[in-house]
Amino acid sequence: MRQIAITTVLMLALAANPASGQEASTLSRILFILDCSQSMSGFMGNERKIDLAKRFLIHAVDSLATISNVQVALRAYGHQSVVPPQDCSDTRLEVPFASNSVQEIKRKIRYLEPKGTTPIANSLALATEDFPPAGDARNIIILVTDGIEACDGDPCAVALSLQKKGIMLKPFIIGIGLDPMFQKTFECMGNVYNANEPESFGKMFNIVITHALTETTMQVNLLDQYGNPSETDAPMTFYDANSGRIRYNFVHTLNNRGRPDTLRIDPLSDYIIKVHTIPPVFSDTVRMSPGKHTTTALDVPRGTLLVNQQTGYQYTGLEFIIRKAGEPQTLARQKIFSRVKYITGNYDLEIPTLPPTLLNNVEIRQSQVTTVTLPQPGIVTFLISTPGVCELFVEENNDIRWIYSIDTGSKSIPVTLLPGKYRVVYRPAFAKESIYTVTRQFNIESGRSFSFKVF
Repeated sequence: MRQIAITTVLMLALAANPASGQEASTLSRILFILDCSQSMSGFMGNERKIDLAKRFLIHAVDSLATISNVQVALRAYGHQSVVPPQDCSDTRLEVPFASNSVQEIKRKIRYLEPKGTTPIANSLALATEDFPPAGDARNIIILVTDGIEACDGDPCAVALSLQKKGIMLKPFIIGIGLDPMFQKTFECMGNVYNANEPESFGKMFNIVITHALTETTMQVNLLDQYGNPSETDAPMTFYDANSGRIRYNFVHTLNNRGRPDTLRIDPLSDYIIKVHTIPPVFSDTVRMSPGKHTTTALDVPRGTLLVNQQTGYQYTGLEFIIRKAGEPQTLARQKIFSRVKYITGNYDLEIPTLPPTLLNNVEIRQSQVTTVTLPQPGIVTFLISTPGVCELFVEENNDIRWIYSIDTGSKSIPVTLLPGKYRVVYRPAFAKESIYTVTRQFNIESGRSFSFKVF
């Protein structure tokens, strides 16, 4: 027993120093819910189950007292009312959370005696009020019991509801000689550990306490189209699968050996991983196992898009829009001459040149650079002596298409245009008859700048 207690202290001391995923200052709050129902008067080996549970619980809270960022509390059920009759309200928070609650828990435990029934669902529901408000705390429940719900409640539904609301993480259930059929009824609640002899109960108790506070390792493989984990340098967000709350943000990294880096993750949550590629990629629910390394993979084949210009730099700073082919939603904005990675597939580009450049079904291929080259534009400076209505059109296929309204508030208006044929339609503001409309035609050549008198 002495060796087990010392081992627990050493393991928990290590657990109090978590790695990059979770800040060392994060508060972990462990609520022990102790079954004091009448069945706990039974024996496991030569010791009453209640005495066995109390003994190991005292050792556990003693070890936890040495860790500064851990608080403990105690709720018991079945200890106030003798059965029969059955009292399904027989559950009470005996010691609330506090920085110095350990001694009070140890004192309270010694006087608890099994008397009544087993209101597990009601105890879990009331536990919502046991955790003080604190958005960044890890709220953990460890239930020690030898039997199942006896009050027609649904512990699984209550536990899942509490997780969805972000009130607590996945609970631990330490069984004392649970019937195998009973054990299955707890698996929907959280992590179940069942002991059929005193020695194994002690080991499981220490494993549970350690797993409650230690992070578990995970590896995320970002797969290319060939199934190789070669993709990297993508931000990732880990969401709690039940509550939707953001738990972690990482930038995916390949280590010095070219393999996906090992992450340290809280094992008490299931996760949905969002990889912030363009467009984003989501994982299915990733289930963690305390103490076990988890590897998950997502398909994120990517290629690179580059839009540049033949010569010159008149379009420096120009931003264009990218959409999935045939879809209206904007995925991203990208600057000309920049290289941005996208998930492989076909995309539509809208480049705000004059006239606008619309490119459909531009294919992005795995690990390749797709290059779109714009022709060098020309610059025309419109000279207008009198303000008026001035519209610019491009000539296409024996027709004209409007592209720009020229602001005639200035007498000299420079406009950058792609090579092509254009037409200006102008009428002075003072003219009240359409006959005064003026039409001018001109051509734009790449790299050429010139002045053009409209009126």
